[in-house]
Amino acid sequence: MEAESEKWYHYSERSKMLEVKSVWQYYGASPILKGIDLTIDRPGVVVIVGPNGIGKSTMLRVLGGVLEPQQGSVWIDGKRRRSSPDAELEIRKQSVFLPDDVWMPTRRTPLEWLYDIGRIWSVPVPRLASHLELLFDLFDLKQQAKSPIGSLSTGQKKKVALCSALVTETKWMFLDEPFSGGLDSAGILALMEVLKRFSGQNSKCKTTVVMTTPVAELVAQLADRVILLRDGQIAFDGSVGSLRSGFDSATPLSVVLEHQVRPDAEQAIKRYLDWHRVDG
Repeated sequence: MEAESEKWYHYSERSKMLEVKSVWQYYGASPILKGIDLTIDRPGVVVIVGPNGIGKSTMLRVLGGVLEPQQGSVWIDGKRRRSSPDAELEIRKQSVFLPDDVWMPTRRTPLEWLYDIGRIWSVPVPRLASHLELLFDLFDLKQQAKSPIGSLSTGQKKKVALCSALVTETKWMFLDEPFSGGLDSAGILALMEVLKRFSGQNSKCKTTVVMTTPVAELVAQLADRVILLRDGQIAFDGSVGSLRSGFDSATPLSVVLEHQVRPDAEQAIKRYLDWHRVDG
């Protein structure tokens, strides 16, 4: 029997598979996702980017099982999401979805709530206790661990929410805007170092993180793979290096992304500034 401490390291590559097949999702009569096809067959950090309202969070909710595709399907480790209670339960044992604004029980303490989450995901109690101690230290929450969640600051609540995902120790983590929500600089640094651990380039870890963020600098530092959404479809899928193809190495990634998302952005800025000079 393998040691619990090796839990994240020995999943077979063959079982590490996520497939999205022709997924359409609508808000009312308007499609927000248009026939998305996607395969993730190796561990690492996958970052979904795109402008506001383009469907990043919707796509993550579909991958995380919160939304059922109105057309198409999502398969994880050979099981179709939401096809049956048993199949969905098996997937949820190995995955976690963290929304941007997570609900938490305000009268309970972080220690109580996170213990319950760890036990739901069948983390052995001795390992769970050790993991929580390290997480509270990592995110500077030791003094708040036994205080009601409702008494914490916005940034501290975000840290507790992040702990709730990390403590599950799942193979698949779907994180919507994990760096938002008032994280202080120490919290951002801590989360960055943790996510770097999951990078396929830097670790033997077999966890796959799929996340969204609007911050180009985070994409550059964390992403093994970038998926760019535009007009409800995947406009780019590849490495940061491939995304930069055709641009000078000194060009900020924010500029590269803006060009990919909206090629006429520079002209729009110029038109506004020209108008402002004339009007002024």
